Amino acid sequence: MASSASPELPKPKILNGPGDYVLEDVPHLSDYIPDLPTYPNPLQDNPAYSVVKQYFVHVDDSVPQKVVVHKDGPRGIHFRRAGARQKVYFQPDEVHACIVTCGGLCPGLNTVVREIVCGLHHMYGVNKVLGIDGGYRGFYAKNTVYLNPKAVNDIHKRGGTILGTSRGGHDTSKIVDSIQDRGINQVYIIGGDGTQRGAALIFEEIRRRGLKVSVAGIPKTIDNDIPVIDKSFGFDTAVEEAQRAINAAHVEAESFDNCIGLVKVMGRYSGFIAMHATLASRDVDCCLIPESPFYLEGPGGLFEYIEKRLKEDGHMVVVIAEGAGQELLSESIQSMTDASGNKLLQDVGLWLSQRIKDYFSKERKMLINLKYIDPTYMIRAVPSNASDNVYCTLLAQSAVHGAMAGYTGFTSGLVNGRHTYIPFNVSSS
Repeated sequence: MASSASPELPKPKILNGPGDYVLEDVPHLSDYIPDLPTYPNPLQDNPAYSVVKQYFVHVDDSVPQKVVVHKDGPRGIHFRRAGARQKVYFQPDEVHACIVTCGGLCPGLNTVVREIVCGLHHMYGVNKVLGIDGGYRGFYAKNTVYLNPKAVNDIHKRGGTILGTSRGGHDTSKIVDSIQDRGINQVYIIGGDGTQRGAALIFEEIRRRGLKVSVAGIPKTIDNDIPVIDKSFGFDTAVEEAQRAINAAHVEAESFDNCIGLVKVMGRYSGFIAMHATLASRDVDCCLIPESPFYLEGPGGLFEYIEKRLKEDGHMVVVIAEGAGQELLSESIQSMTDASGNKLLQDVGLWLSQRIKDYFSKERKMLINLKYIDPTYMIRAVPSNASDNVYCTLLAQSAVHGAMAGYTGFTSGLVNGRHTYIPFNVSSS
């Protein structure tokens, strides 16, 4: 069913209703493949689910992006509610699924992989699931791992990803060729904004070729910086681990005269990890985040505040997100990016440490101790905690339900406490 026509970007599916109701709908296989057969959802015969009343999501259920509205204002943008549908577009024995993890590490990656595999198997009776080894490159490097519930049973207890990961390596045509050659008809892609943009291109090429393949994404960013969703998986674990580093910095700072404990945490464009860890620990005197510019010298500057805290308490703790203060550093690498398209950042923690030392030794002639802690890779590499494990499970199962119901070109995400399907053009923008 391949077409020789040039690829076209599909227009967003927008449905309008009374009261200025707007549904940003997700694509469906039936949008471009006519007369697709449907089948009863196997869950209705599954003893673990059949006793649950009203288990299936109504076709018209949607979730508002904003819950705070004025009584006379528009109802606003909505997203399709996630969950199992009464009819599915795949029979279990015809499903050949694959899972790929891309980009940087994040707590919960293995949990998502596990729950996709187990969800497909236990809920829908799907037995053919491949793991693509090494990120997007694995599609055309022929690297695969056979996945079943036994193979993934304990992986949620480990950090990292059993599938391996990489940045870049996105060749849309080669990836879709591989999907087509292998007979894969469900693709689950776990990754950040660059990965989801790649997933959107994969979906568009699949749509152009007219293939019956569902493409589902699970958004991954440890920084929690996707505006449309409530929270990204791994964030709770990251805050917990960051707090351990802050506690260590506080112990060090208290134990020496005029001591500063400086902790740098992840947060490229947003300071959620730094801010939440600061609020949780209550030991932090100053929290620096990308959203709030700061300066070092002069009245109201950071140096003045540090000196004030040291004179009053004899110690202090500073937390800084990796993206904070980048405008103060050299602009020599500001235009450079990594393989995923992310702007390369200079190490603001080391830079700030040296500036503080130089200022107090040379300008103020004041003896200080400074203890610098950078727990970046420790935070990324740990297994997810209990709350993230639950969240990862729900995200994964939502993606499985959506793919089985024939939806495609979407990511699953939590919006106002409800799991939803968000079109790629929104989640990756």
